[in-house]
Amino acid sequence: MSDTSMPTTGRFNIAEIAAALPATSETMLVDTYLTDRTAASARVFRVYRGVPPHYHVGCDEYLYVVSGRGTFWMGDASTKAEFSPGQLLFFERRTVHAIPEILAEPVVFLSLDTPRREPTDIVFVDPNDGTPATFMARNAEAASTD
Repeated sequence: MSDTSMPTTGRFNIAEIAAALPATSETMLVDTYLTDRTAASARVFRVYRGVPPHYHVGCDEYLYVVSGRGTFWMGDASTKAEFSPGQLLFFERRTVHAIPEILAEPVVFLSLDTPRREPTDIVFVDPNDGTPATFMARNAEAASTD
């Protein structure tokens, strides 16, 4: 996606965007891009099942918990802790992380990725756990600005 195909400014209703995400998915996650610039991307995504250990090569991630509860770890499984709405999770690129359990649904995050996160930027620690195609799908409904 090019820098010019997304708005240069905007107001986004995160609750409406989250509500537009599908109730089920064959992929682990479904996302909607709000912005998609070279320097950074902003997305809202829903998690549908536990996510195995993985990392991203090209970006740092800031994950703000919009709804739901689960467990999350960064670095190694000994850091596993519960997350809930209002919390911000941050980790640098190449940091292995996972969402072992979903405790209350829907689990929705607002993600800020610096620089932008390529949709295929996912490396599973165990390659048998998934691929970019099984990891995330893009929501068919595009985000609109208010």
